[in-house]
Amino acid sequence: MRGIHRAIELTPVTEWEDGAVRQVDDYLAAEEPLEIRLGLGIDARPLTVTMRTPGHDRELAAGFLWTEGIIDRPEQIAALRQPESGNGAAGNVVEVELRDHTPDLADAQRNFFAASSCGICGKASIEAIRVRGLRAPNPAFHIGAEVLCELPARLRARQSTFDRTGGLHAAALFDASGELLEVREDIGRHNAVDKIVGGALLAGKLPLAEHVLLVSGRGGFEIVQKALAAGIPMVASVSAPSSLAVKLAREMHLTLVGFLRGRRFVVYSGQERCLPTAQ
Repeated sequence: MRGIHRAIELTPVTEWEDGAVRQVDDYLAAEEPLEIRLGLGIDARPLTVTMRTPGHDRELAAGFLWTEGIIDRPEQIAALRQPESGNGAAGNVVEVELRDHTPDLADAQRNFFAASSCGICGKASIEAIRVRGLRAPNPAFHIGAEVLCELPARLRARQSTFDRTGGLHAAALFDASGELLEVREDIGRHNAVDKIVGGALLAGKLPLAEHVLLVSGRGGFEIVQKALAAGIPMVASVSAPSSLAVKLAREMHLTLVGFLRGRRFVVYSGQERCLPTAQ
């Protein structure tokens, strides 16, 4: 329960409803910085800081290293630890010791800043994916349209923190039968995806070649590139994808679905994985 409690904060607010004013307590989704460091103890060097909802931080760190191309083999992680804070709870730092691998921190940090800015152009973003050597995901994966329509409700039923705060994004992993395998929530949808990928990495389950990734909100470029890094053949979102996400999905032959709500969805790329082939 400690992880759930850290993900939620309680605050007094003033509520207006139909002319009536009252003082109530409201739940907020927690947001705290997490610093990912390479190395252990006094030898650790800061790599990046991300704002996240506390919980599954080791998975988040592992997933970030993998999806951002800092590591390309699971065995490169020699040790992964989260030192405790002063009150005995997990702190806001994750230290990762890498085996036989020393990334260029300056180049990595520049890439993180560029990827999060509005100035980087789409052509450069997709070229960076090509340079990493990411391959097209499993072409044989298929999920029925009727099953696909059931996924958002199954995810919603498992969003425990969202029920109390209304302020978190979620990422969920399903198999072709529609079974929900993993759910992670976070203030940032990209962090929720990294937690999913990091959990699979640490469990030795990559690539996720027989799975669908469902995200709340929109399907942005960073979600698609993280899915490709994990070998996921299909990404679905309840809202719209971005133009760059569509371009990347089409180039890499990943199935991208948007506006997955009720009994309707829009396929932007790779319809053969979820719709009958036109005769």
